[in-house]
Amino acid sequence: MTTTLSEVSRLNVSQIFWEVDDFCRAFEQPWTAHPQLPSDTGERLCQSRLSRSEVMTIVIAFHGSGYRTFKEFYTLCVLPGWRHAFPNLVSYTRFVELMPWCLMLLCCYLYTRTGEMTGLAFIDSTPIEVCHPCRAKSHQVFKDLVGWGKNSMGWHFGFKLHLVINERGELLAFKLTPANTDDRKPVPDLTQDLMGKLFGDRGYVSQALFKQLYERGLELVTNYKQKMNNKLVKLIDKVMLRKRALIETVNDQLKNICQIEHSRHRSPFNFLVNVLAALVAYTYHEKKLSLDLEVKGLPALPEAIF
Repeated sequence: MTTTLSEVSRLNVSQIFWEVDDFCRAFEQPWTAHPQLPSDTGERLCQSRLSRSEVMTIVIAFHGSGYRTFKEFYTLCVLPGWRHAFPNLVSYTRFVELMPWCLMLLCCYLYTRTGEMTGLAFIDSTPIEVCHPCRAKSHQVFKDLVGWGKNSMGWHFGFKLHLVINERGELLAFKLTPANTDDRKPVPDLTQDLMGKLFGDRGYVSQALFKQLYERGLELVTNYKQKMNNKLVKLIDKVMLRKRALIETVNDQLKNICQIEHSRHRSPFNFLVNVLAALVAYTYHEKKLSLDLEVKGLPALPEAIF
């Protein structure tokens, strides 16, 4: 029994392949039609049966398939059911070897999928665990790349994913850091091209950061800590701070629907491919969570915030 693309994936795989393939062709114009894989000096160069666009499409499709592991998705779904669409499929082991070679293209392609700057933005971070905390001392795959972090849910060992989205749920910026990185540290880089208002939680409270962003046209709005003196806050800012659950829900979808987090990585490069592909898959969701400001009778809300 064969399985069609649409029967398994929640994403439109045909559309993804069409757009990814066009991007790869434009990106690889200076190269040959089937570029050779990088190799060490003296090693025989070989060509892959699968193109980069096919590898990228399959990896992205996994994050909309509902499968918990990529091995299950590839061996139980792709190999038996997708050979009519991808006639040059390779074994699972070979495919895992090919995944790192699409890392740079995935990163570049993700930047083409970012949303529109509307004057409203939400920022938050979420932990990406690489193993159970009990196994942190014996973990070797990400040695010297990860750290310990703590949030309201407790301690975790791994990375921290920083996201910025607009009120439509569209991805504006992202950054991956060790889990022990202060939430405020990557904010200047993440918000280089943003203007308007940026809403965050108490972890982003910083007078120096507020001044730095305000000088370039971006106002950082956060809740105040309990020991801080009360200050006057605009009513619209209070309302928008209560809508911060939008970005927290996006983080939840990335983990529970797009499978951006798991503890079975055996390579840092494949881990990055998994993270980037999950973010690309999220941008293809047809119905993203958003703030329905127009229906609420507030069509001029973004303009009023400036």
